[in-house]
Amino acid sequence: MDITTFSALAEPNRLRMIELLASGPLTVGEIAERLQLRQPQASKHLRVLLEAGLVEVKPDANRRNYQLRTEPLQALDQWLSAYRRIWNERFDNLDSYLKKLQSEDNKSE
Repeated sequence: MDITTFSALAEPNRLRMIELLASGPLTVGEIAERLQLRQPQASKHLRVLLEAGLVEVKPDANRRNYQLRTEPLQALDQWLSAYRRIWNERFDNLDSYLKKLQSEDNKSE
């Protein structure tokens, strides 16, 4: 797992940009407007996302459309899958333990 992905997503505005771009490509101006940022701020954050490989730019006449790249997010999902298994196992164990306690509680009544 590439640490730059985590670093890029750690900043709330950049994470919100990723969430916006999940719906489809947007220009810097559209992103800035939706997040209520100044355009230079939005551009700075988009540059970080671009350098981290999370977004790509598609020029369209005089506009630059930013769109989400799925590969880094798929790598993040794959990395997290090992931890999901651990937590699912722990939740299953907790569920079994709670059922056992409830069963013992019902017997004592």
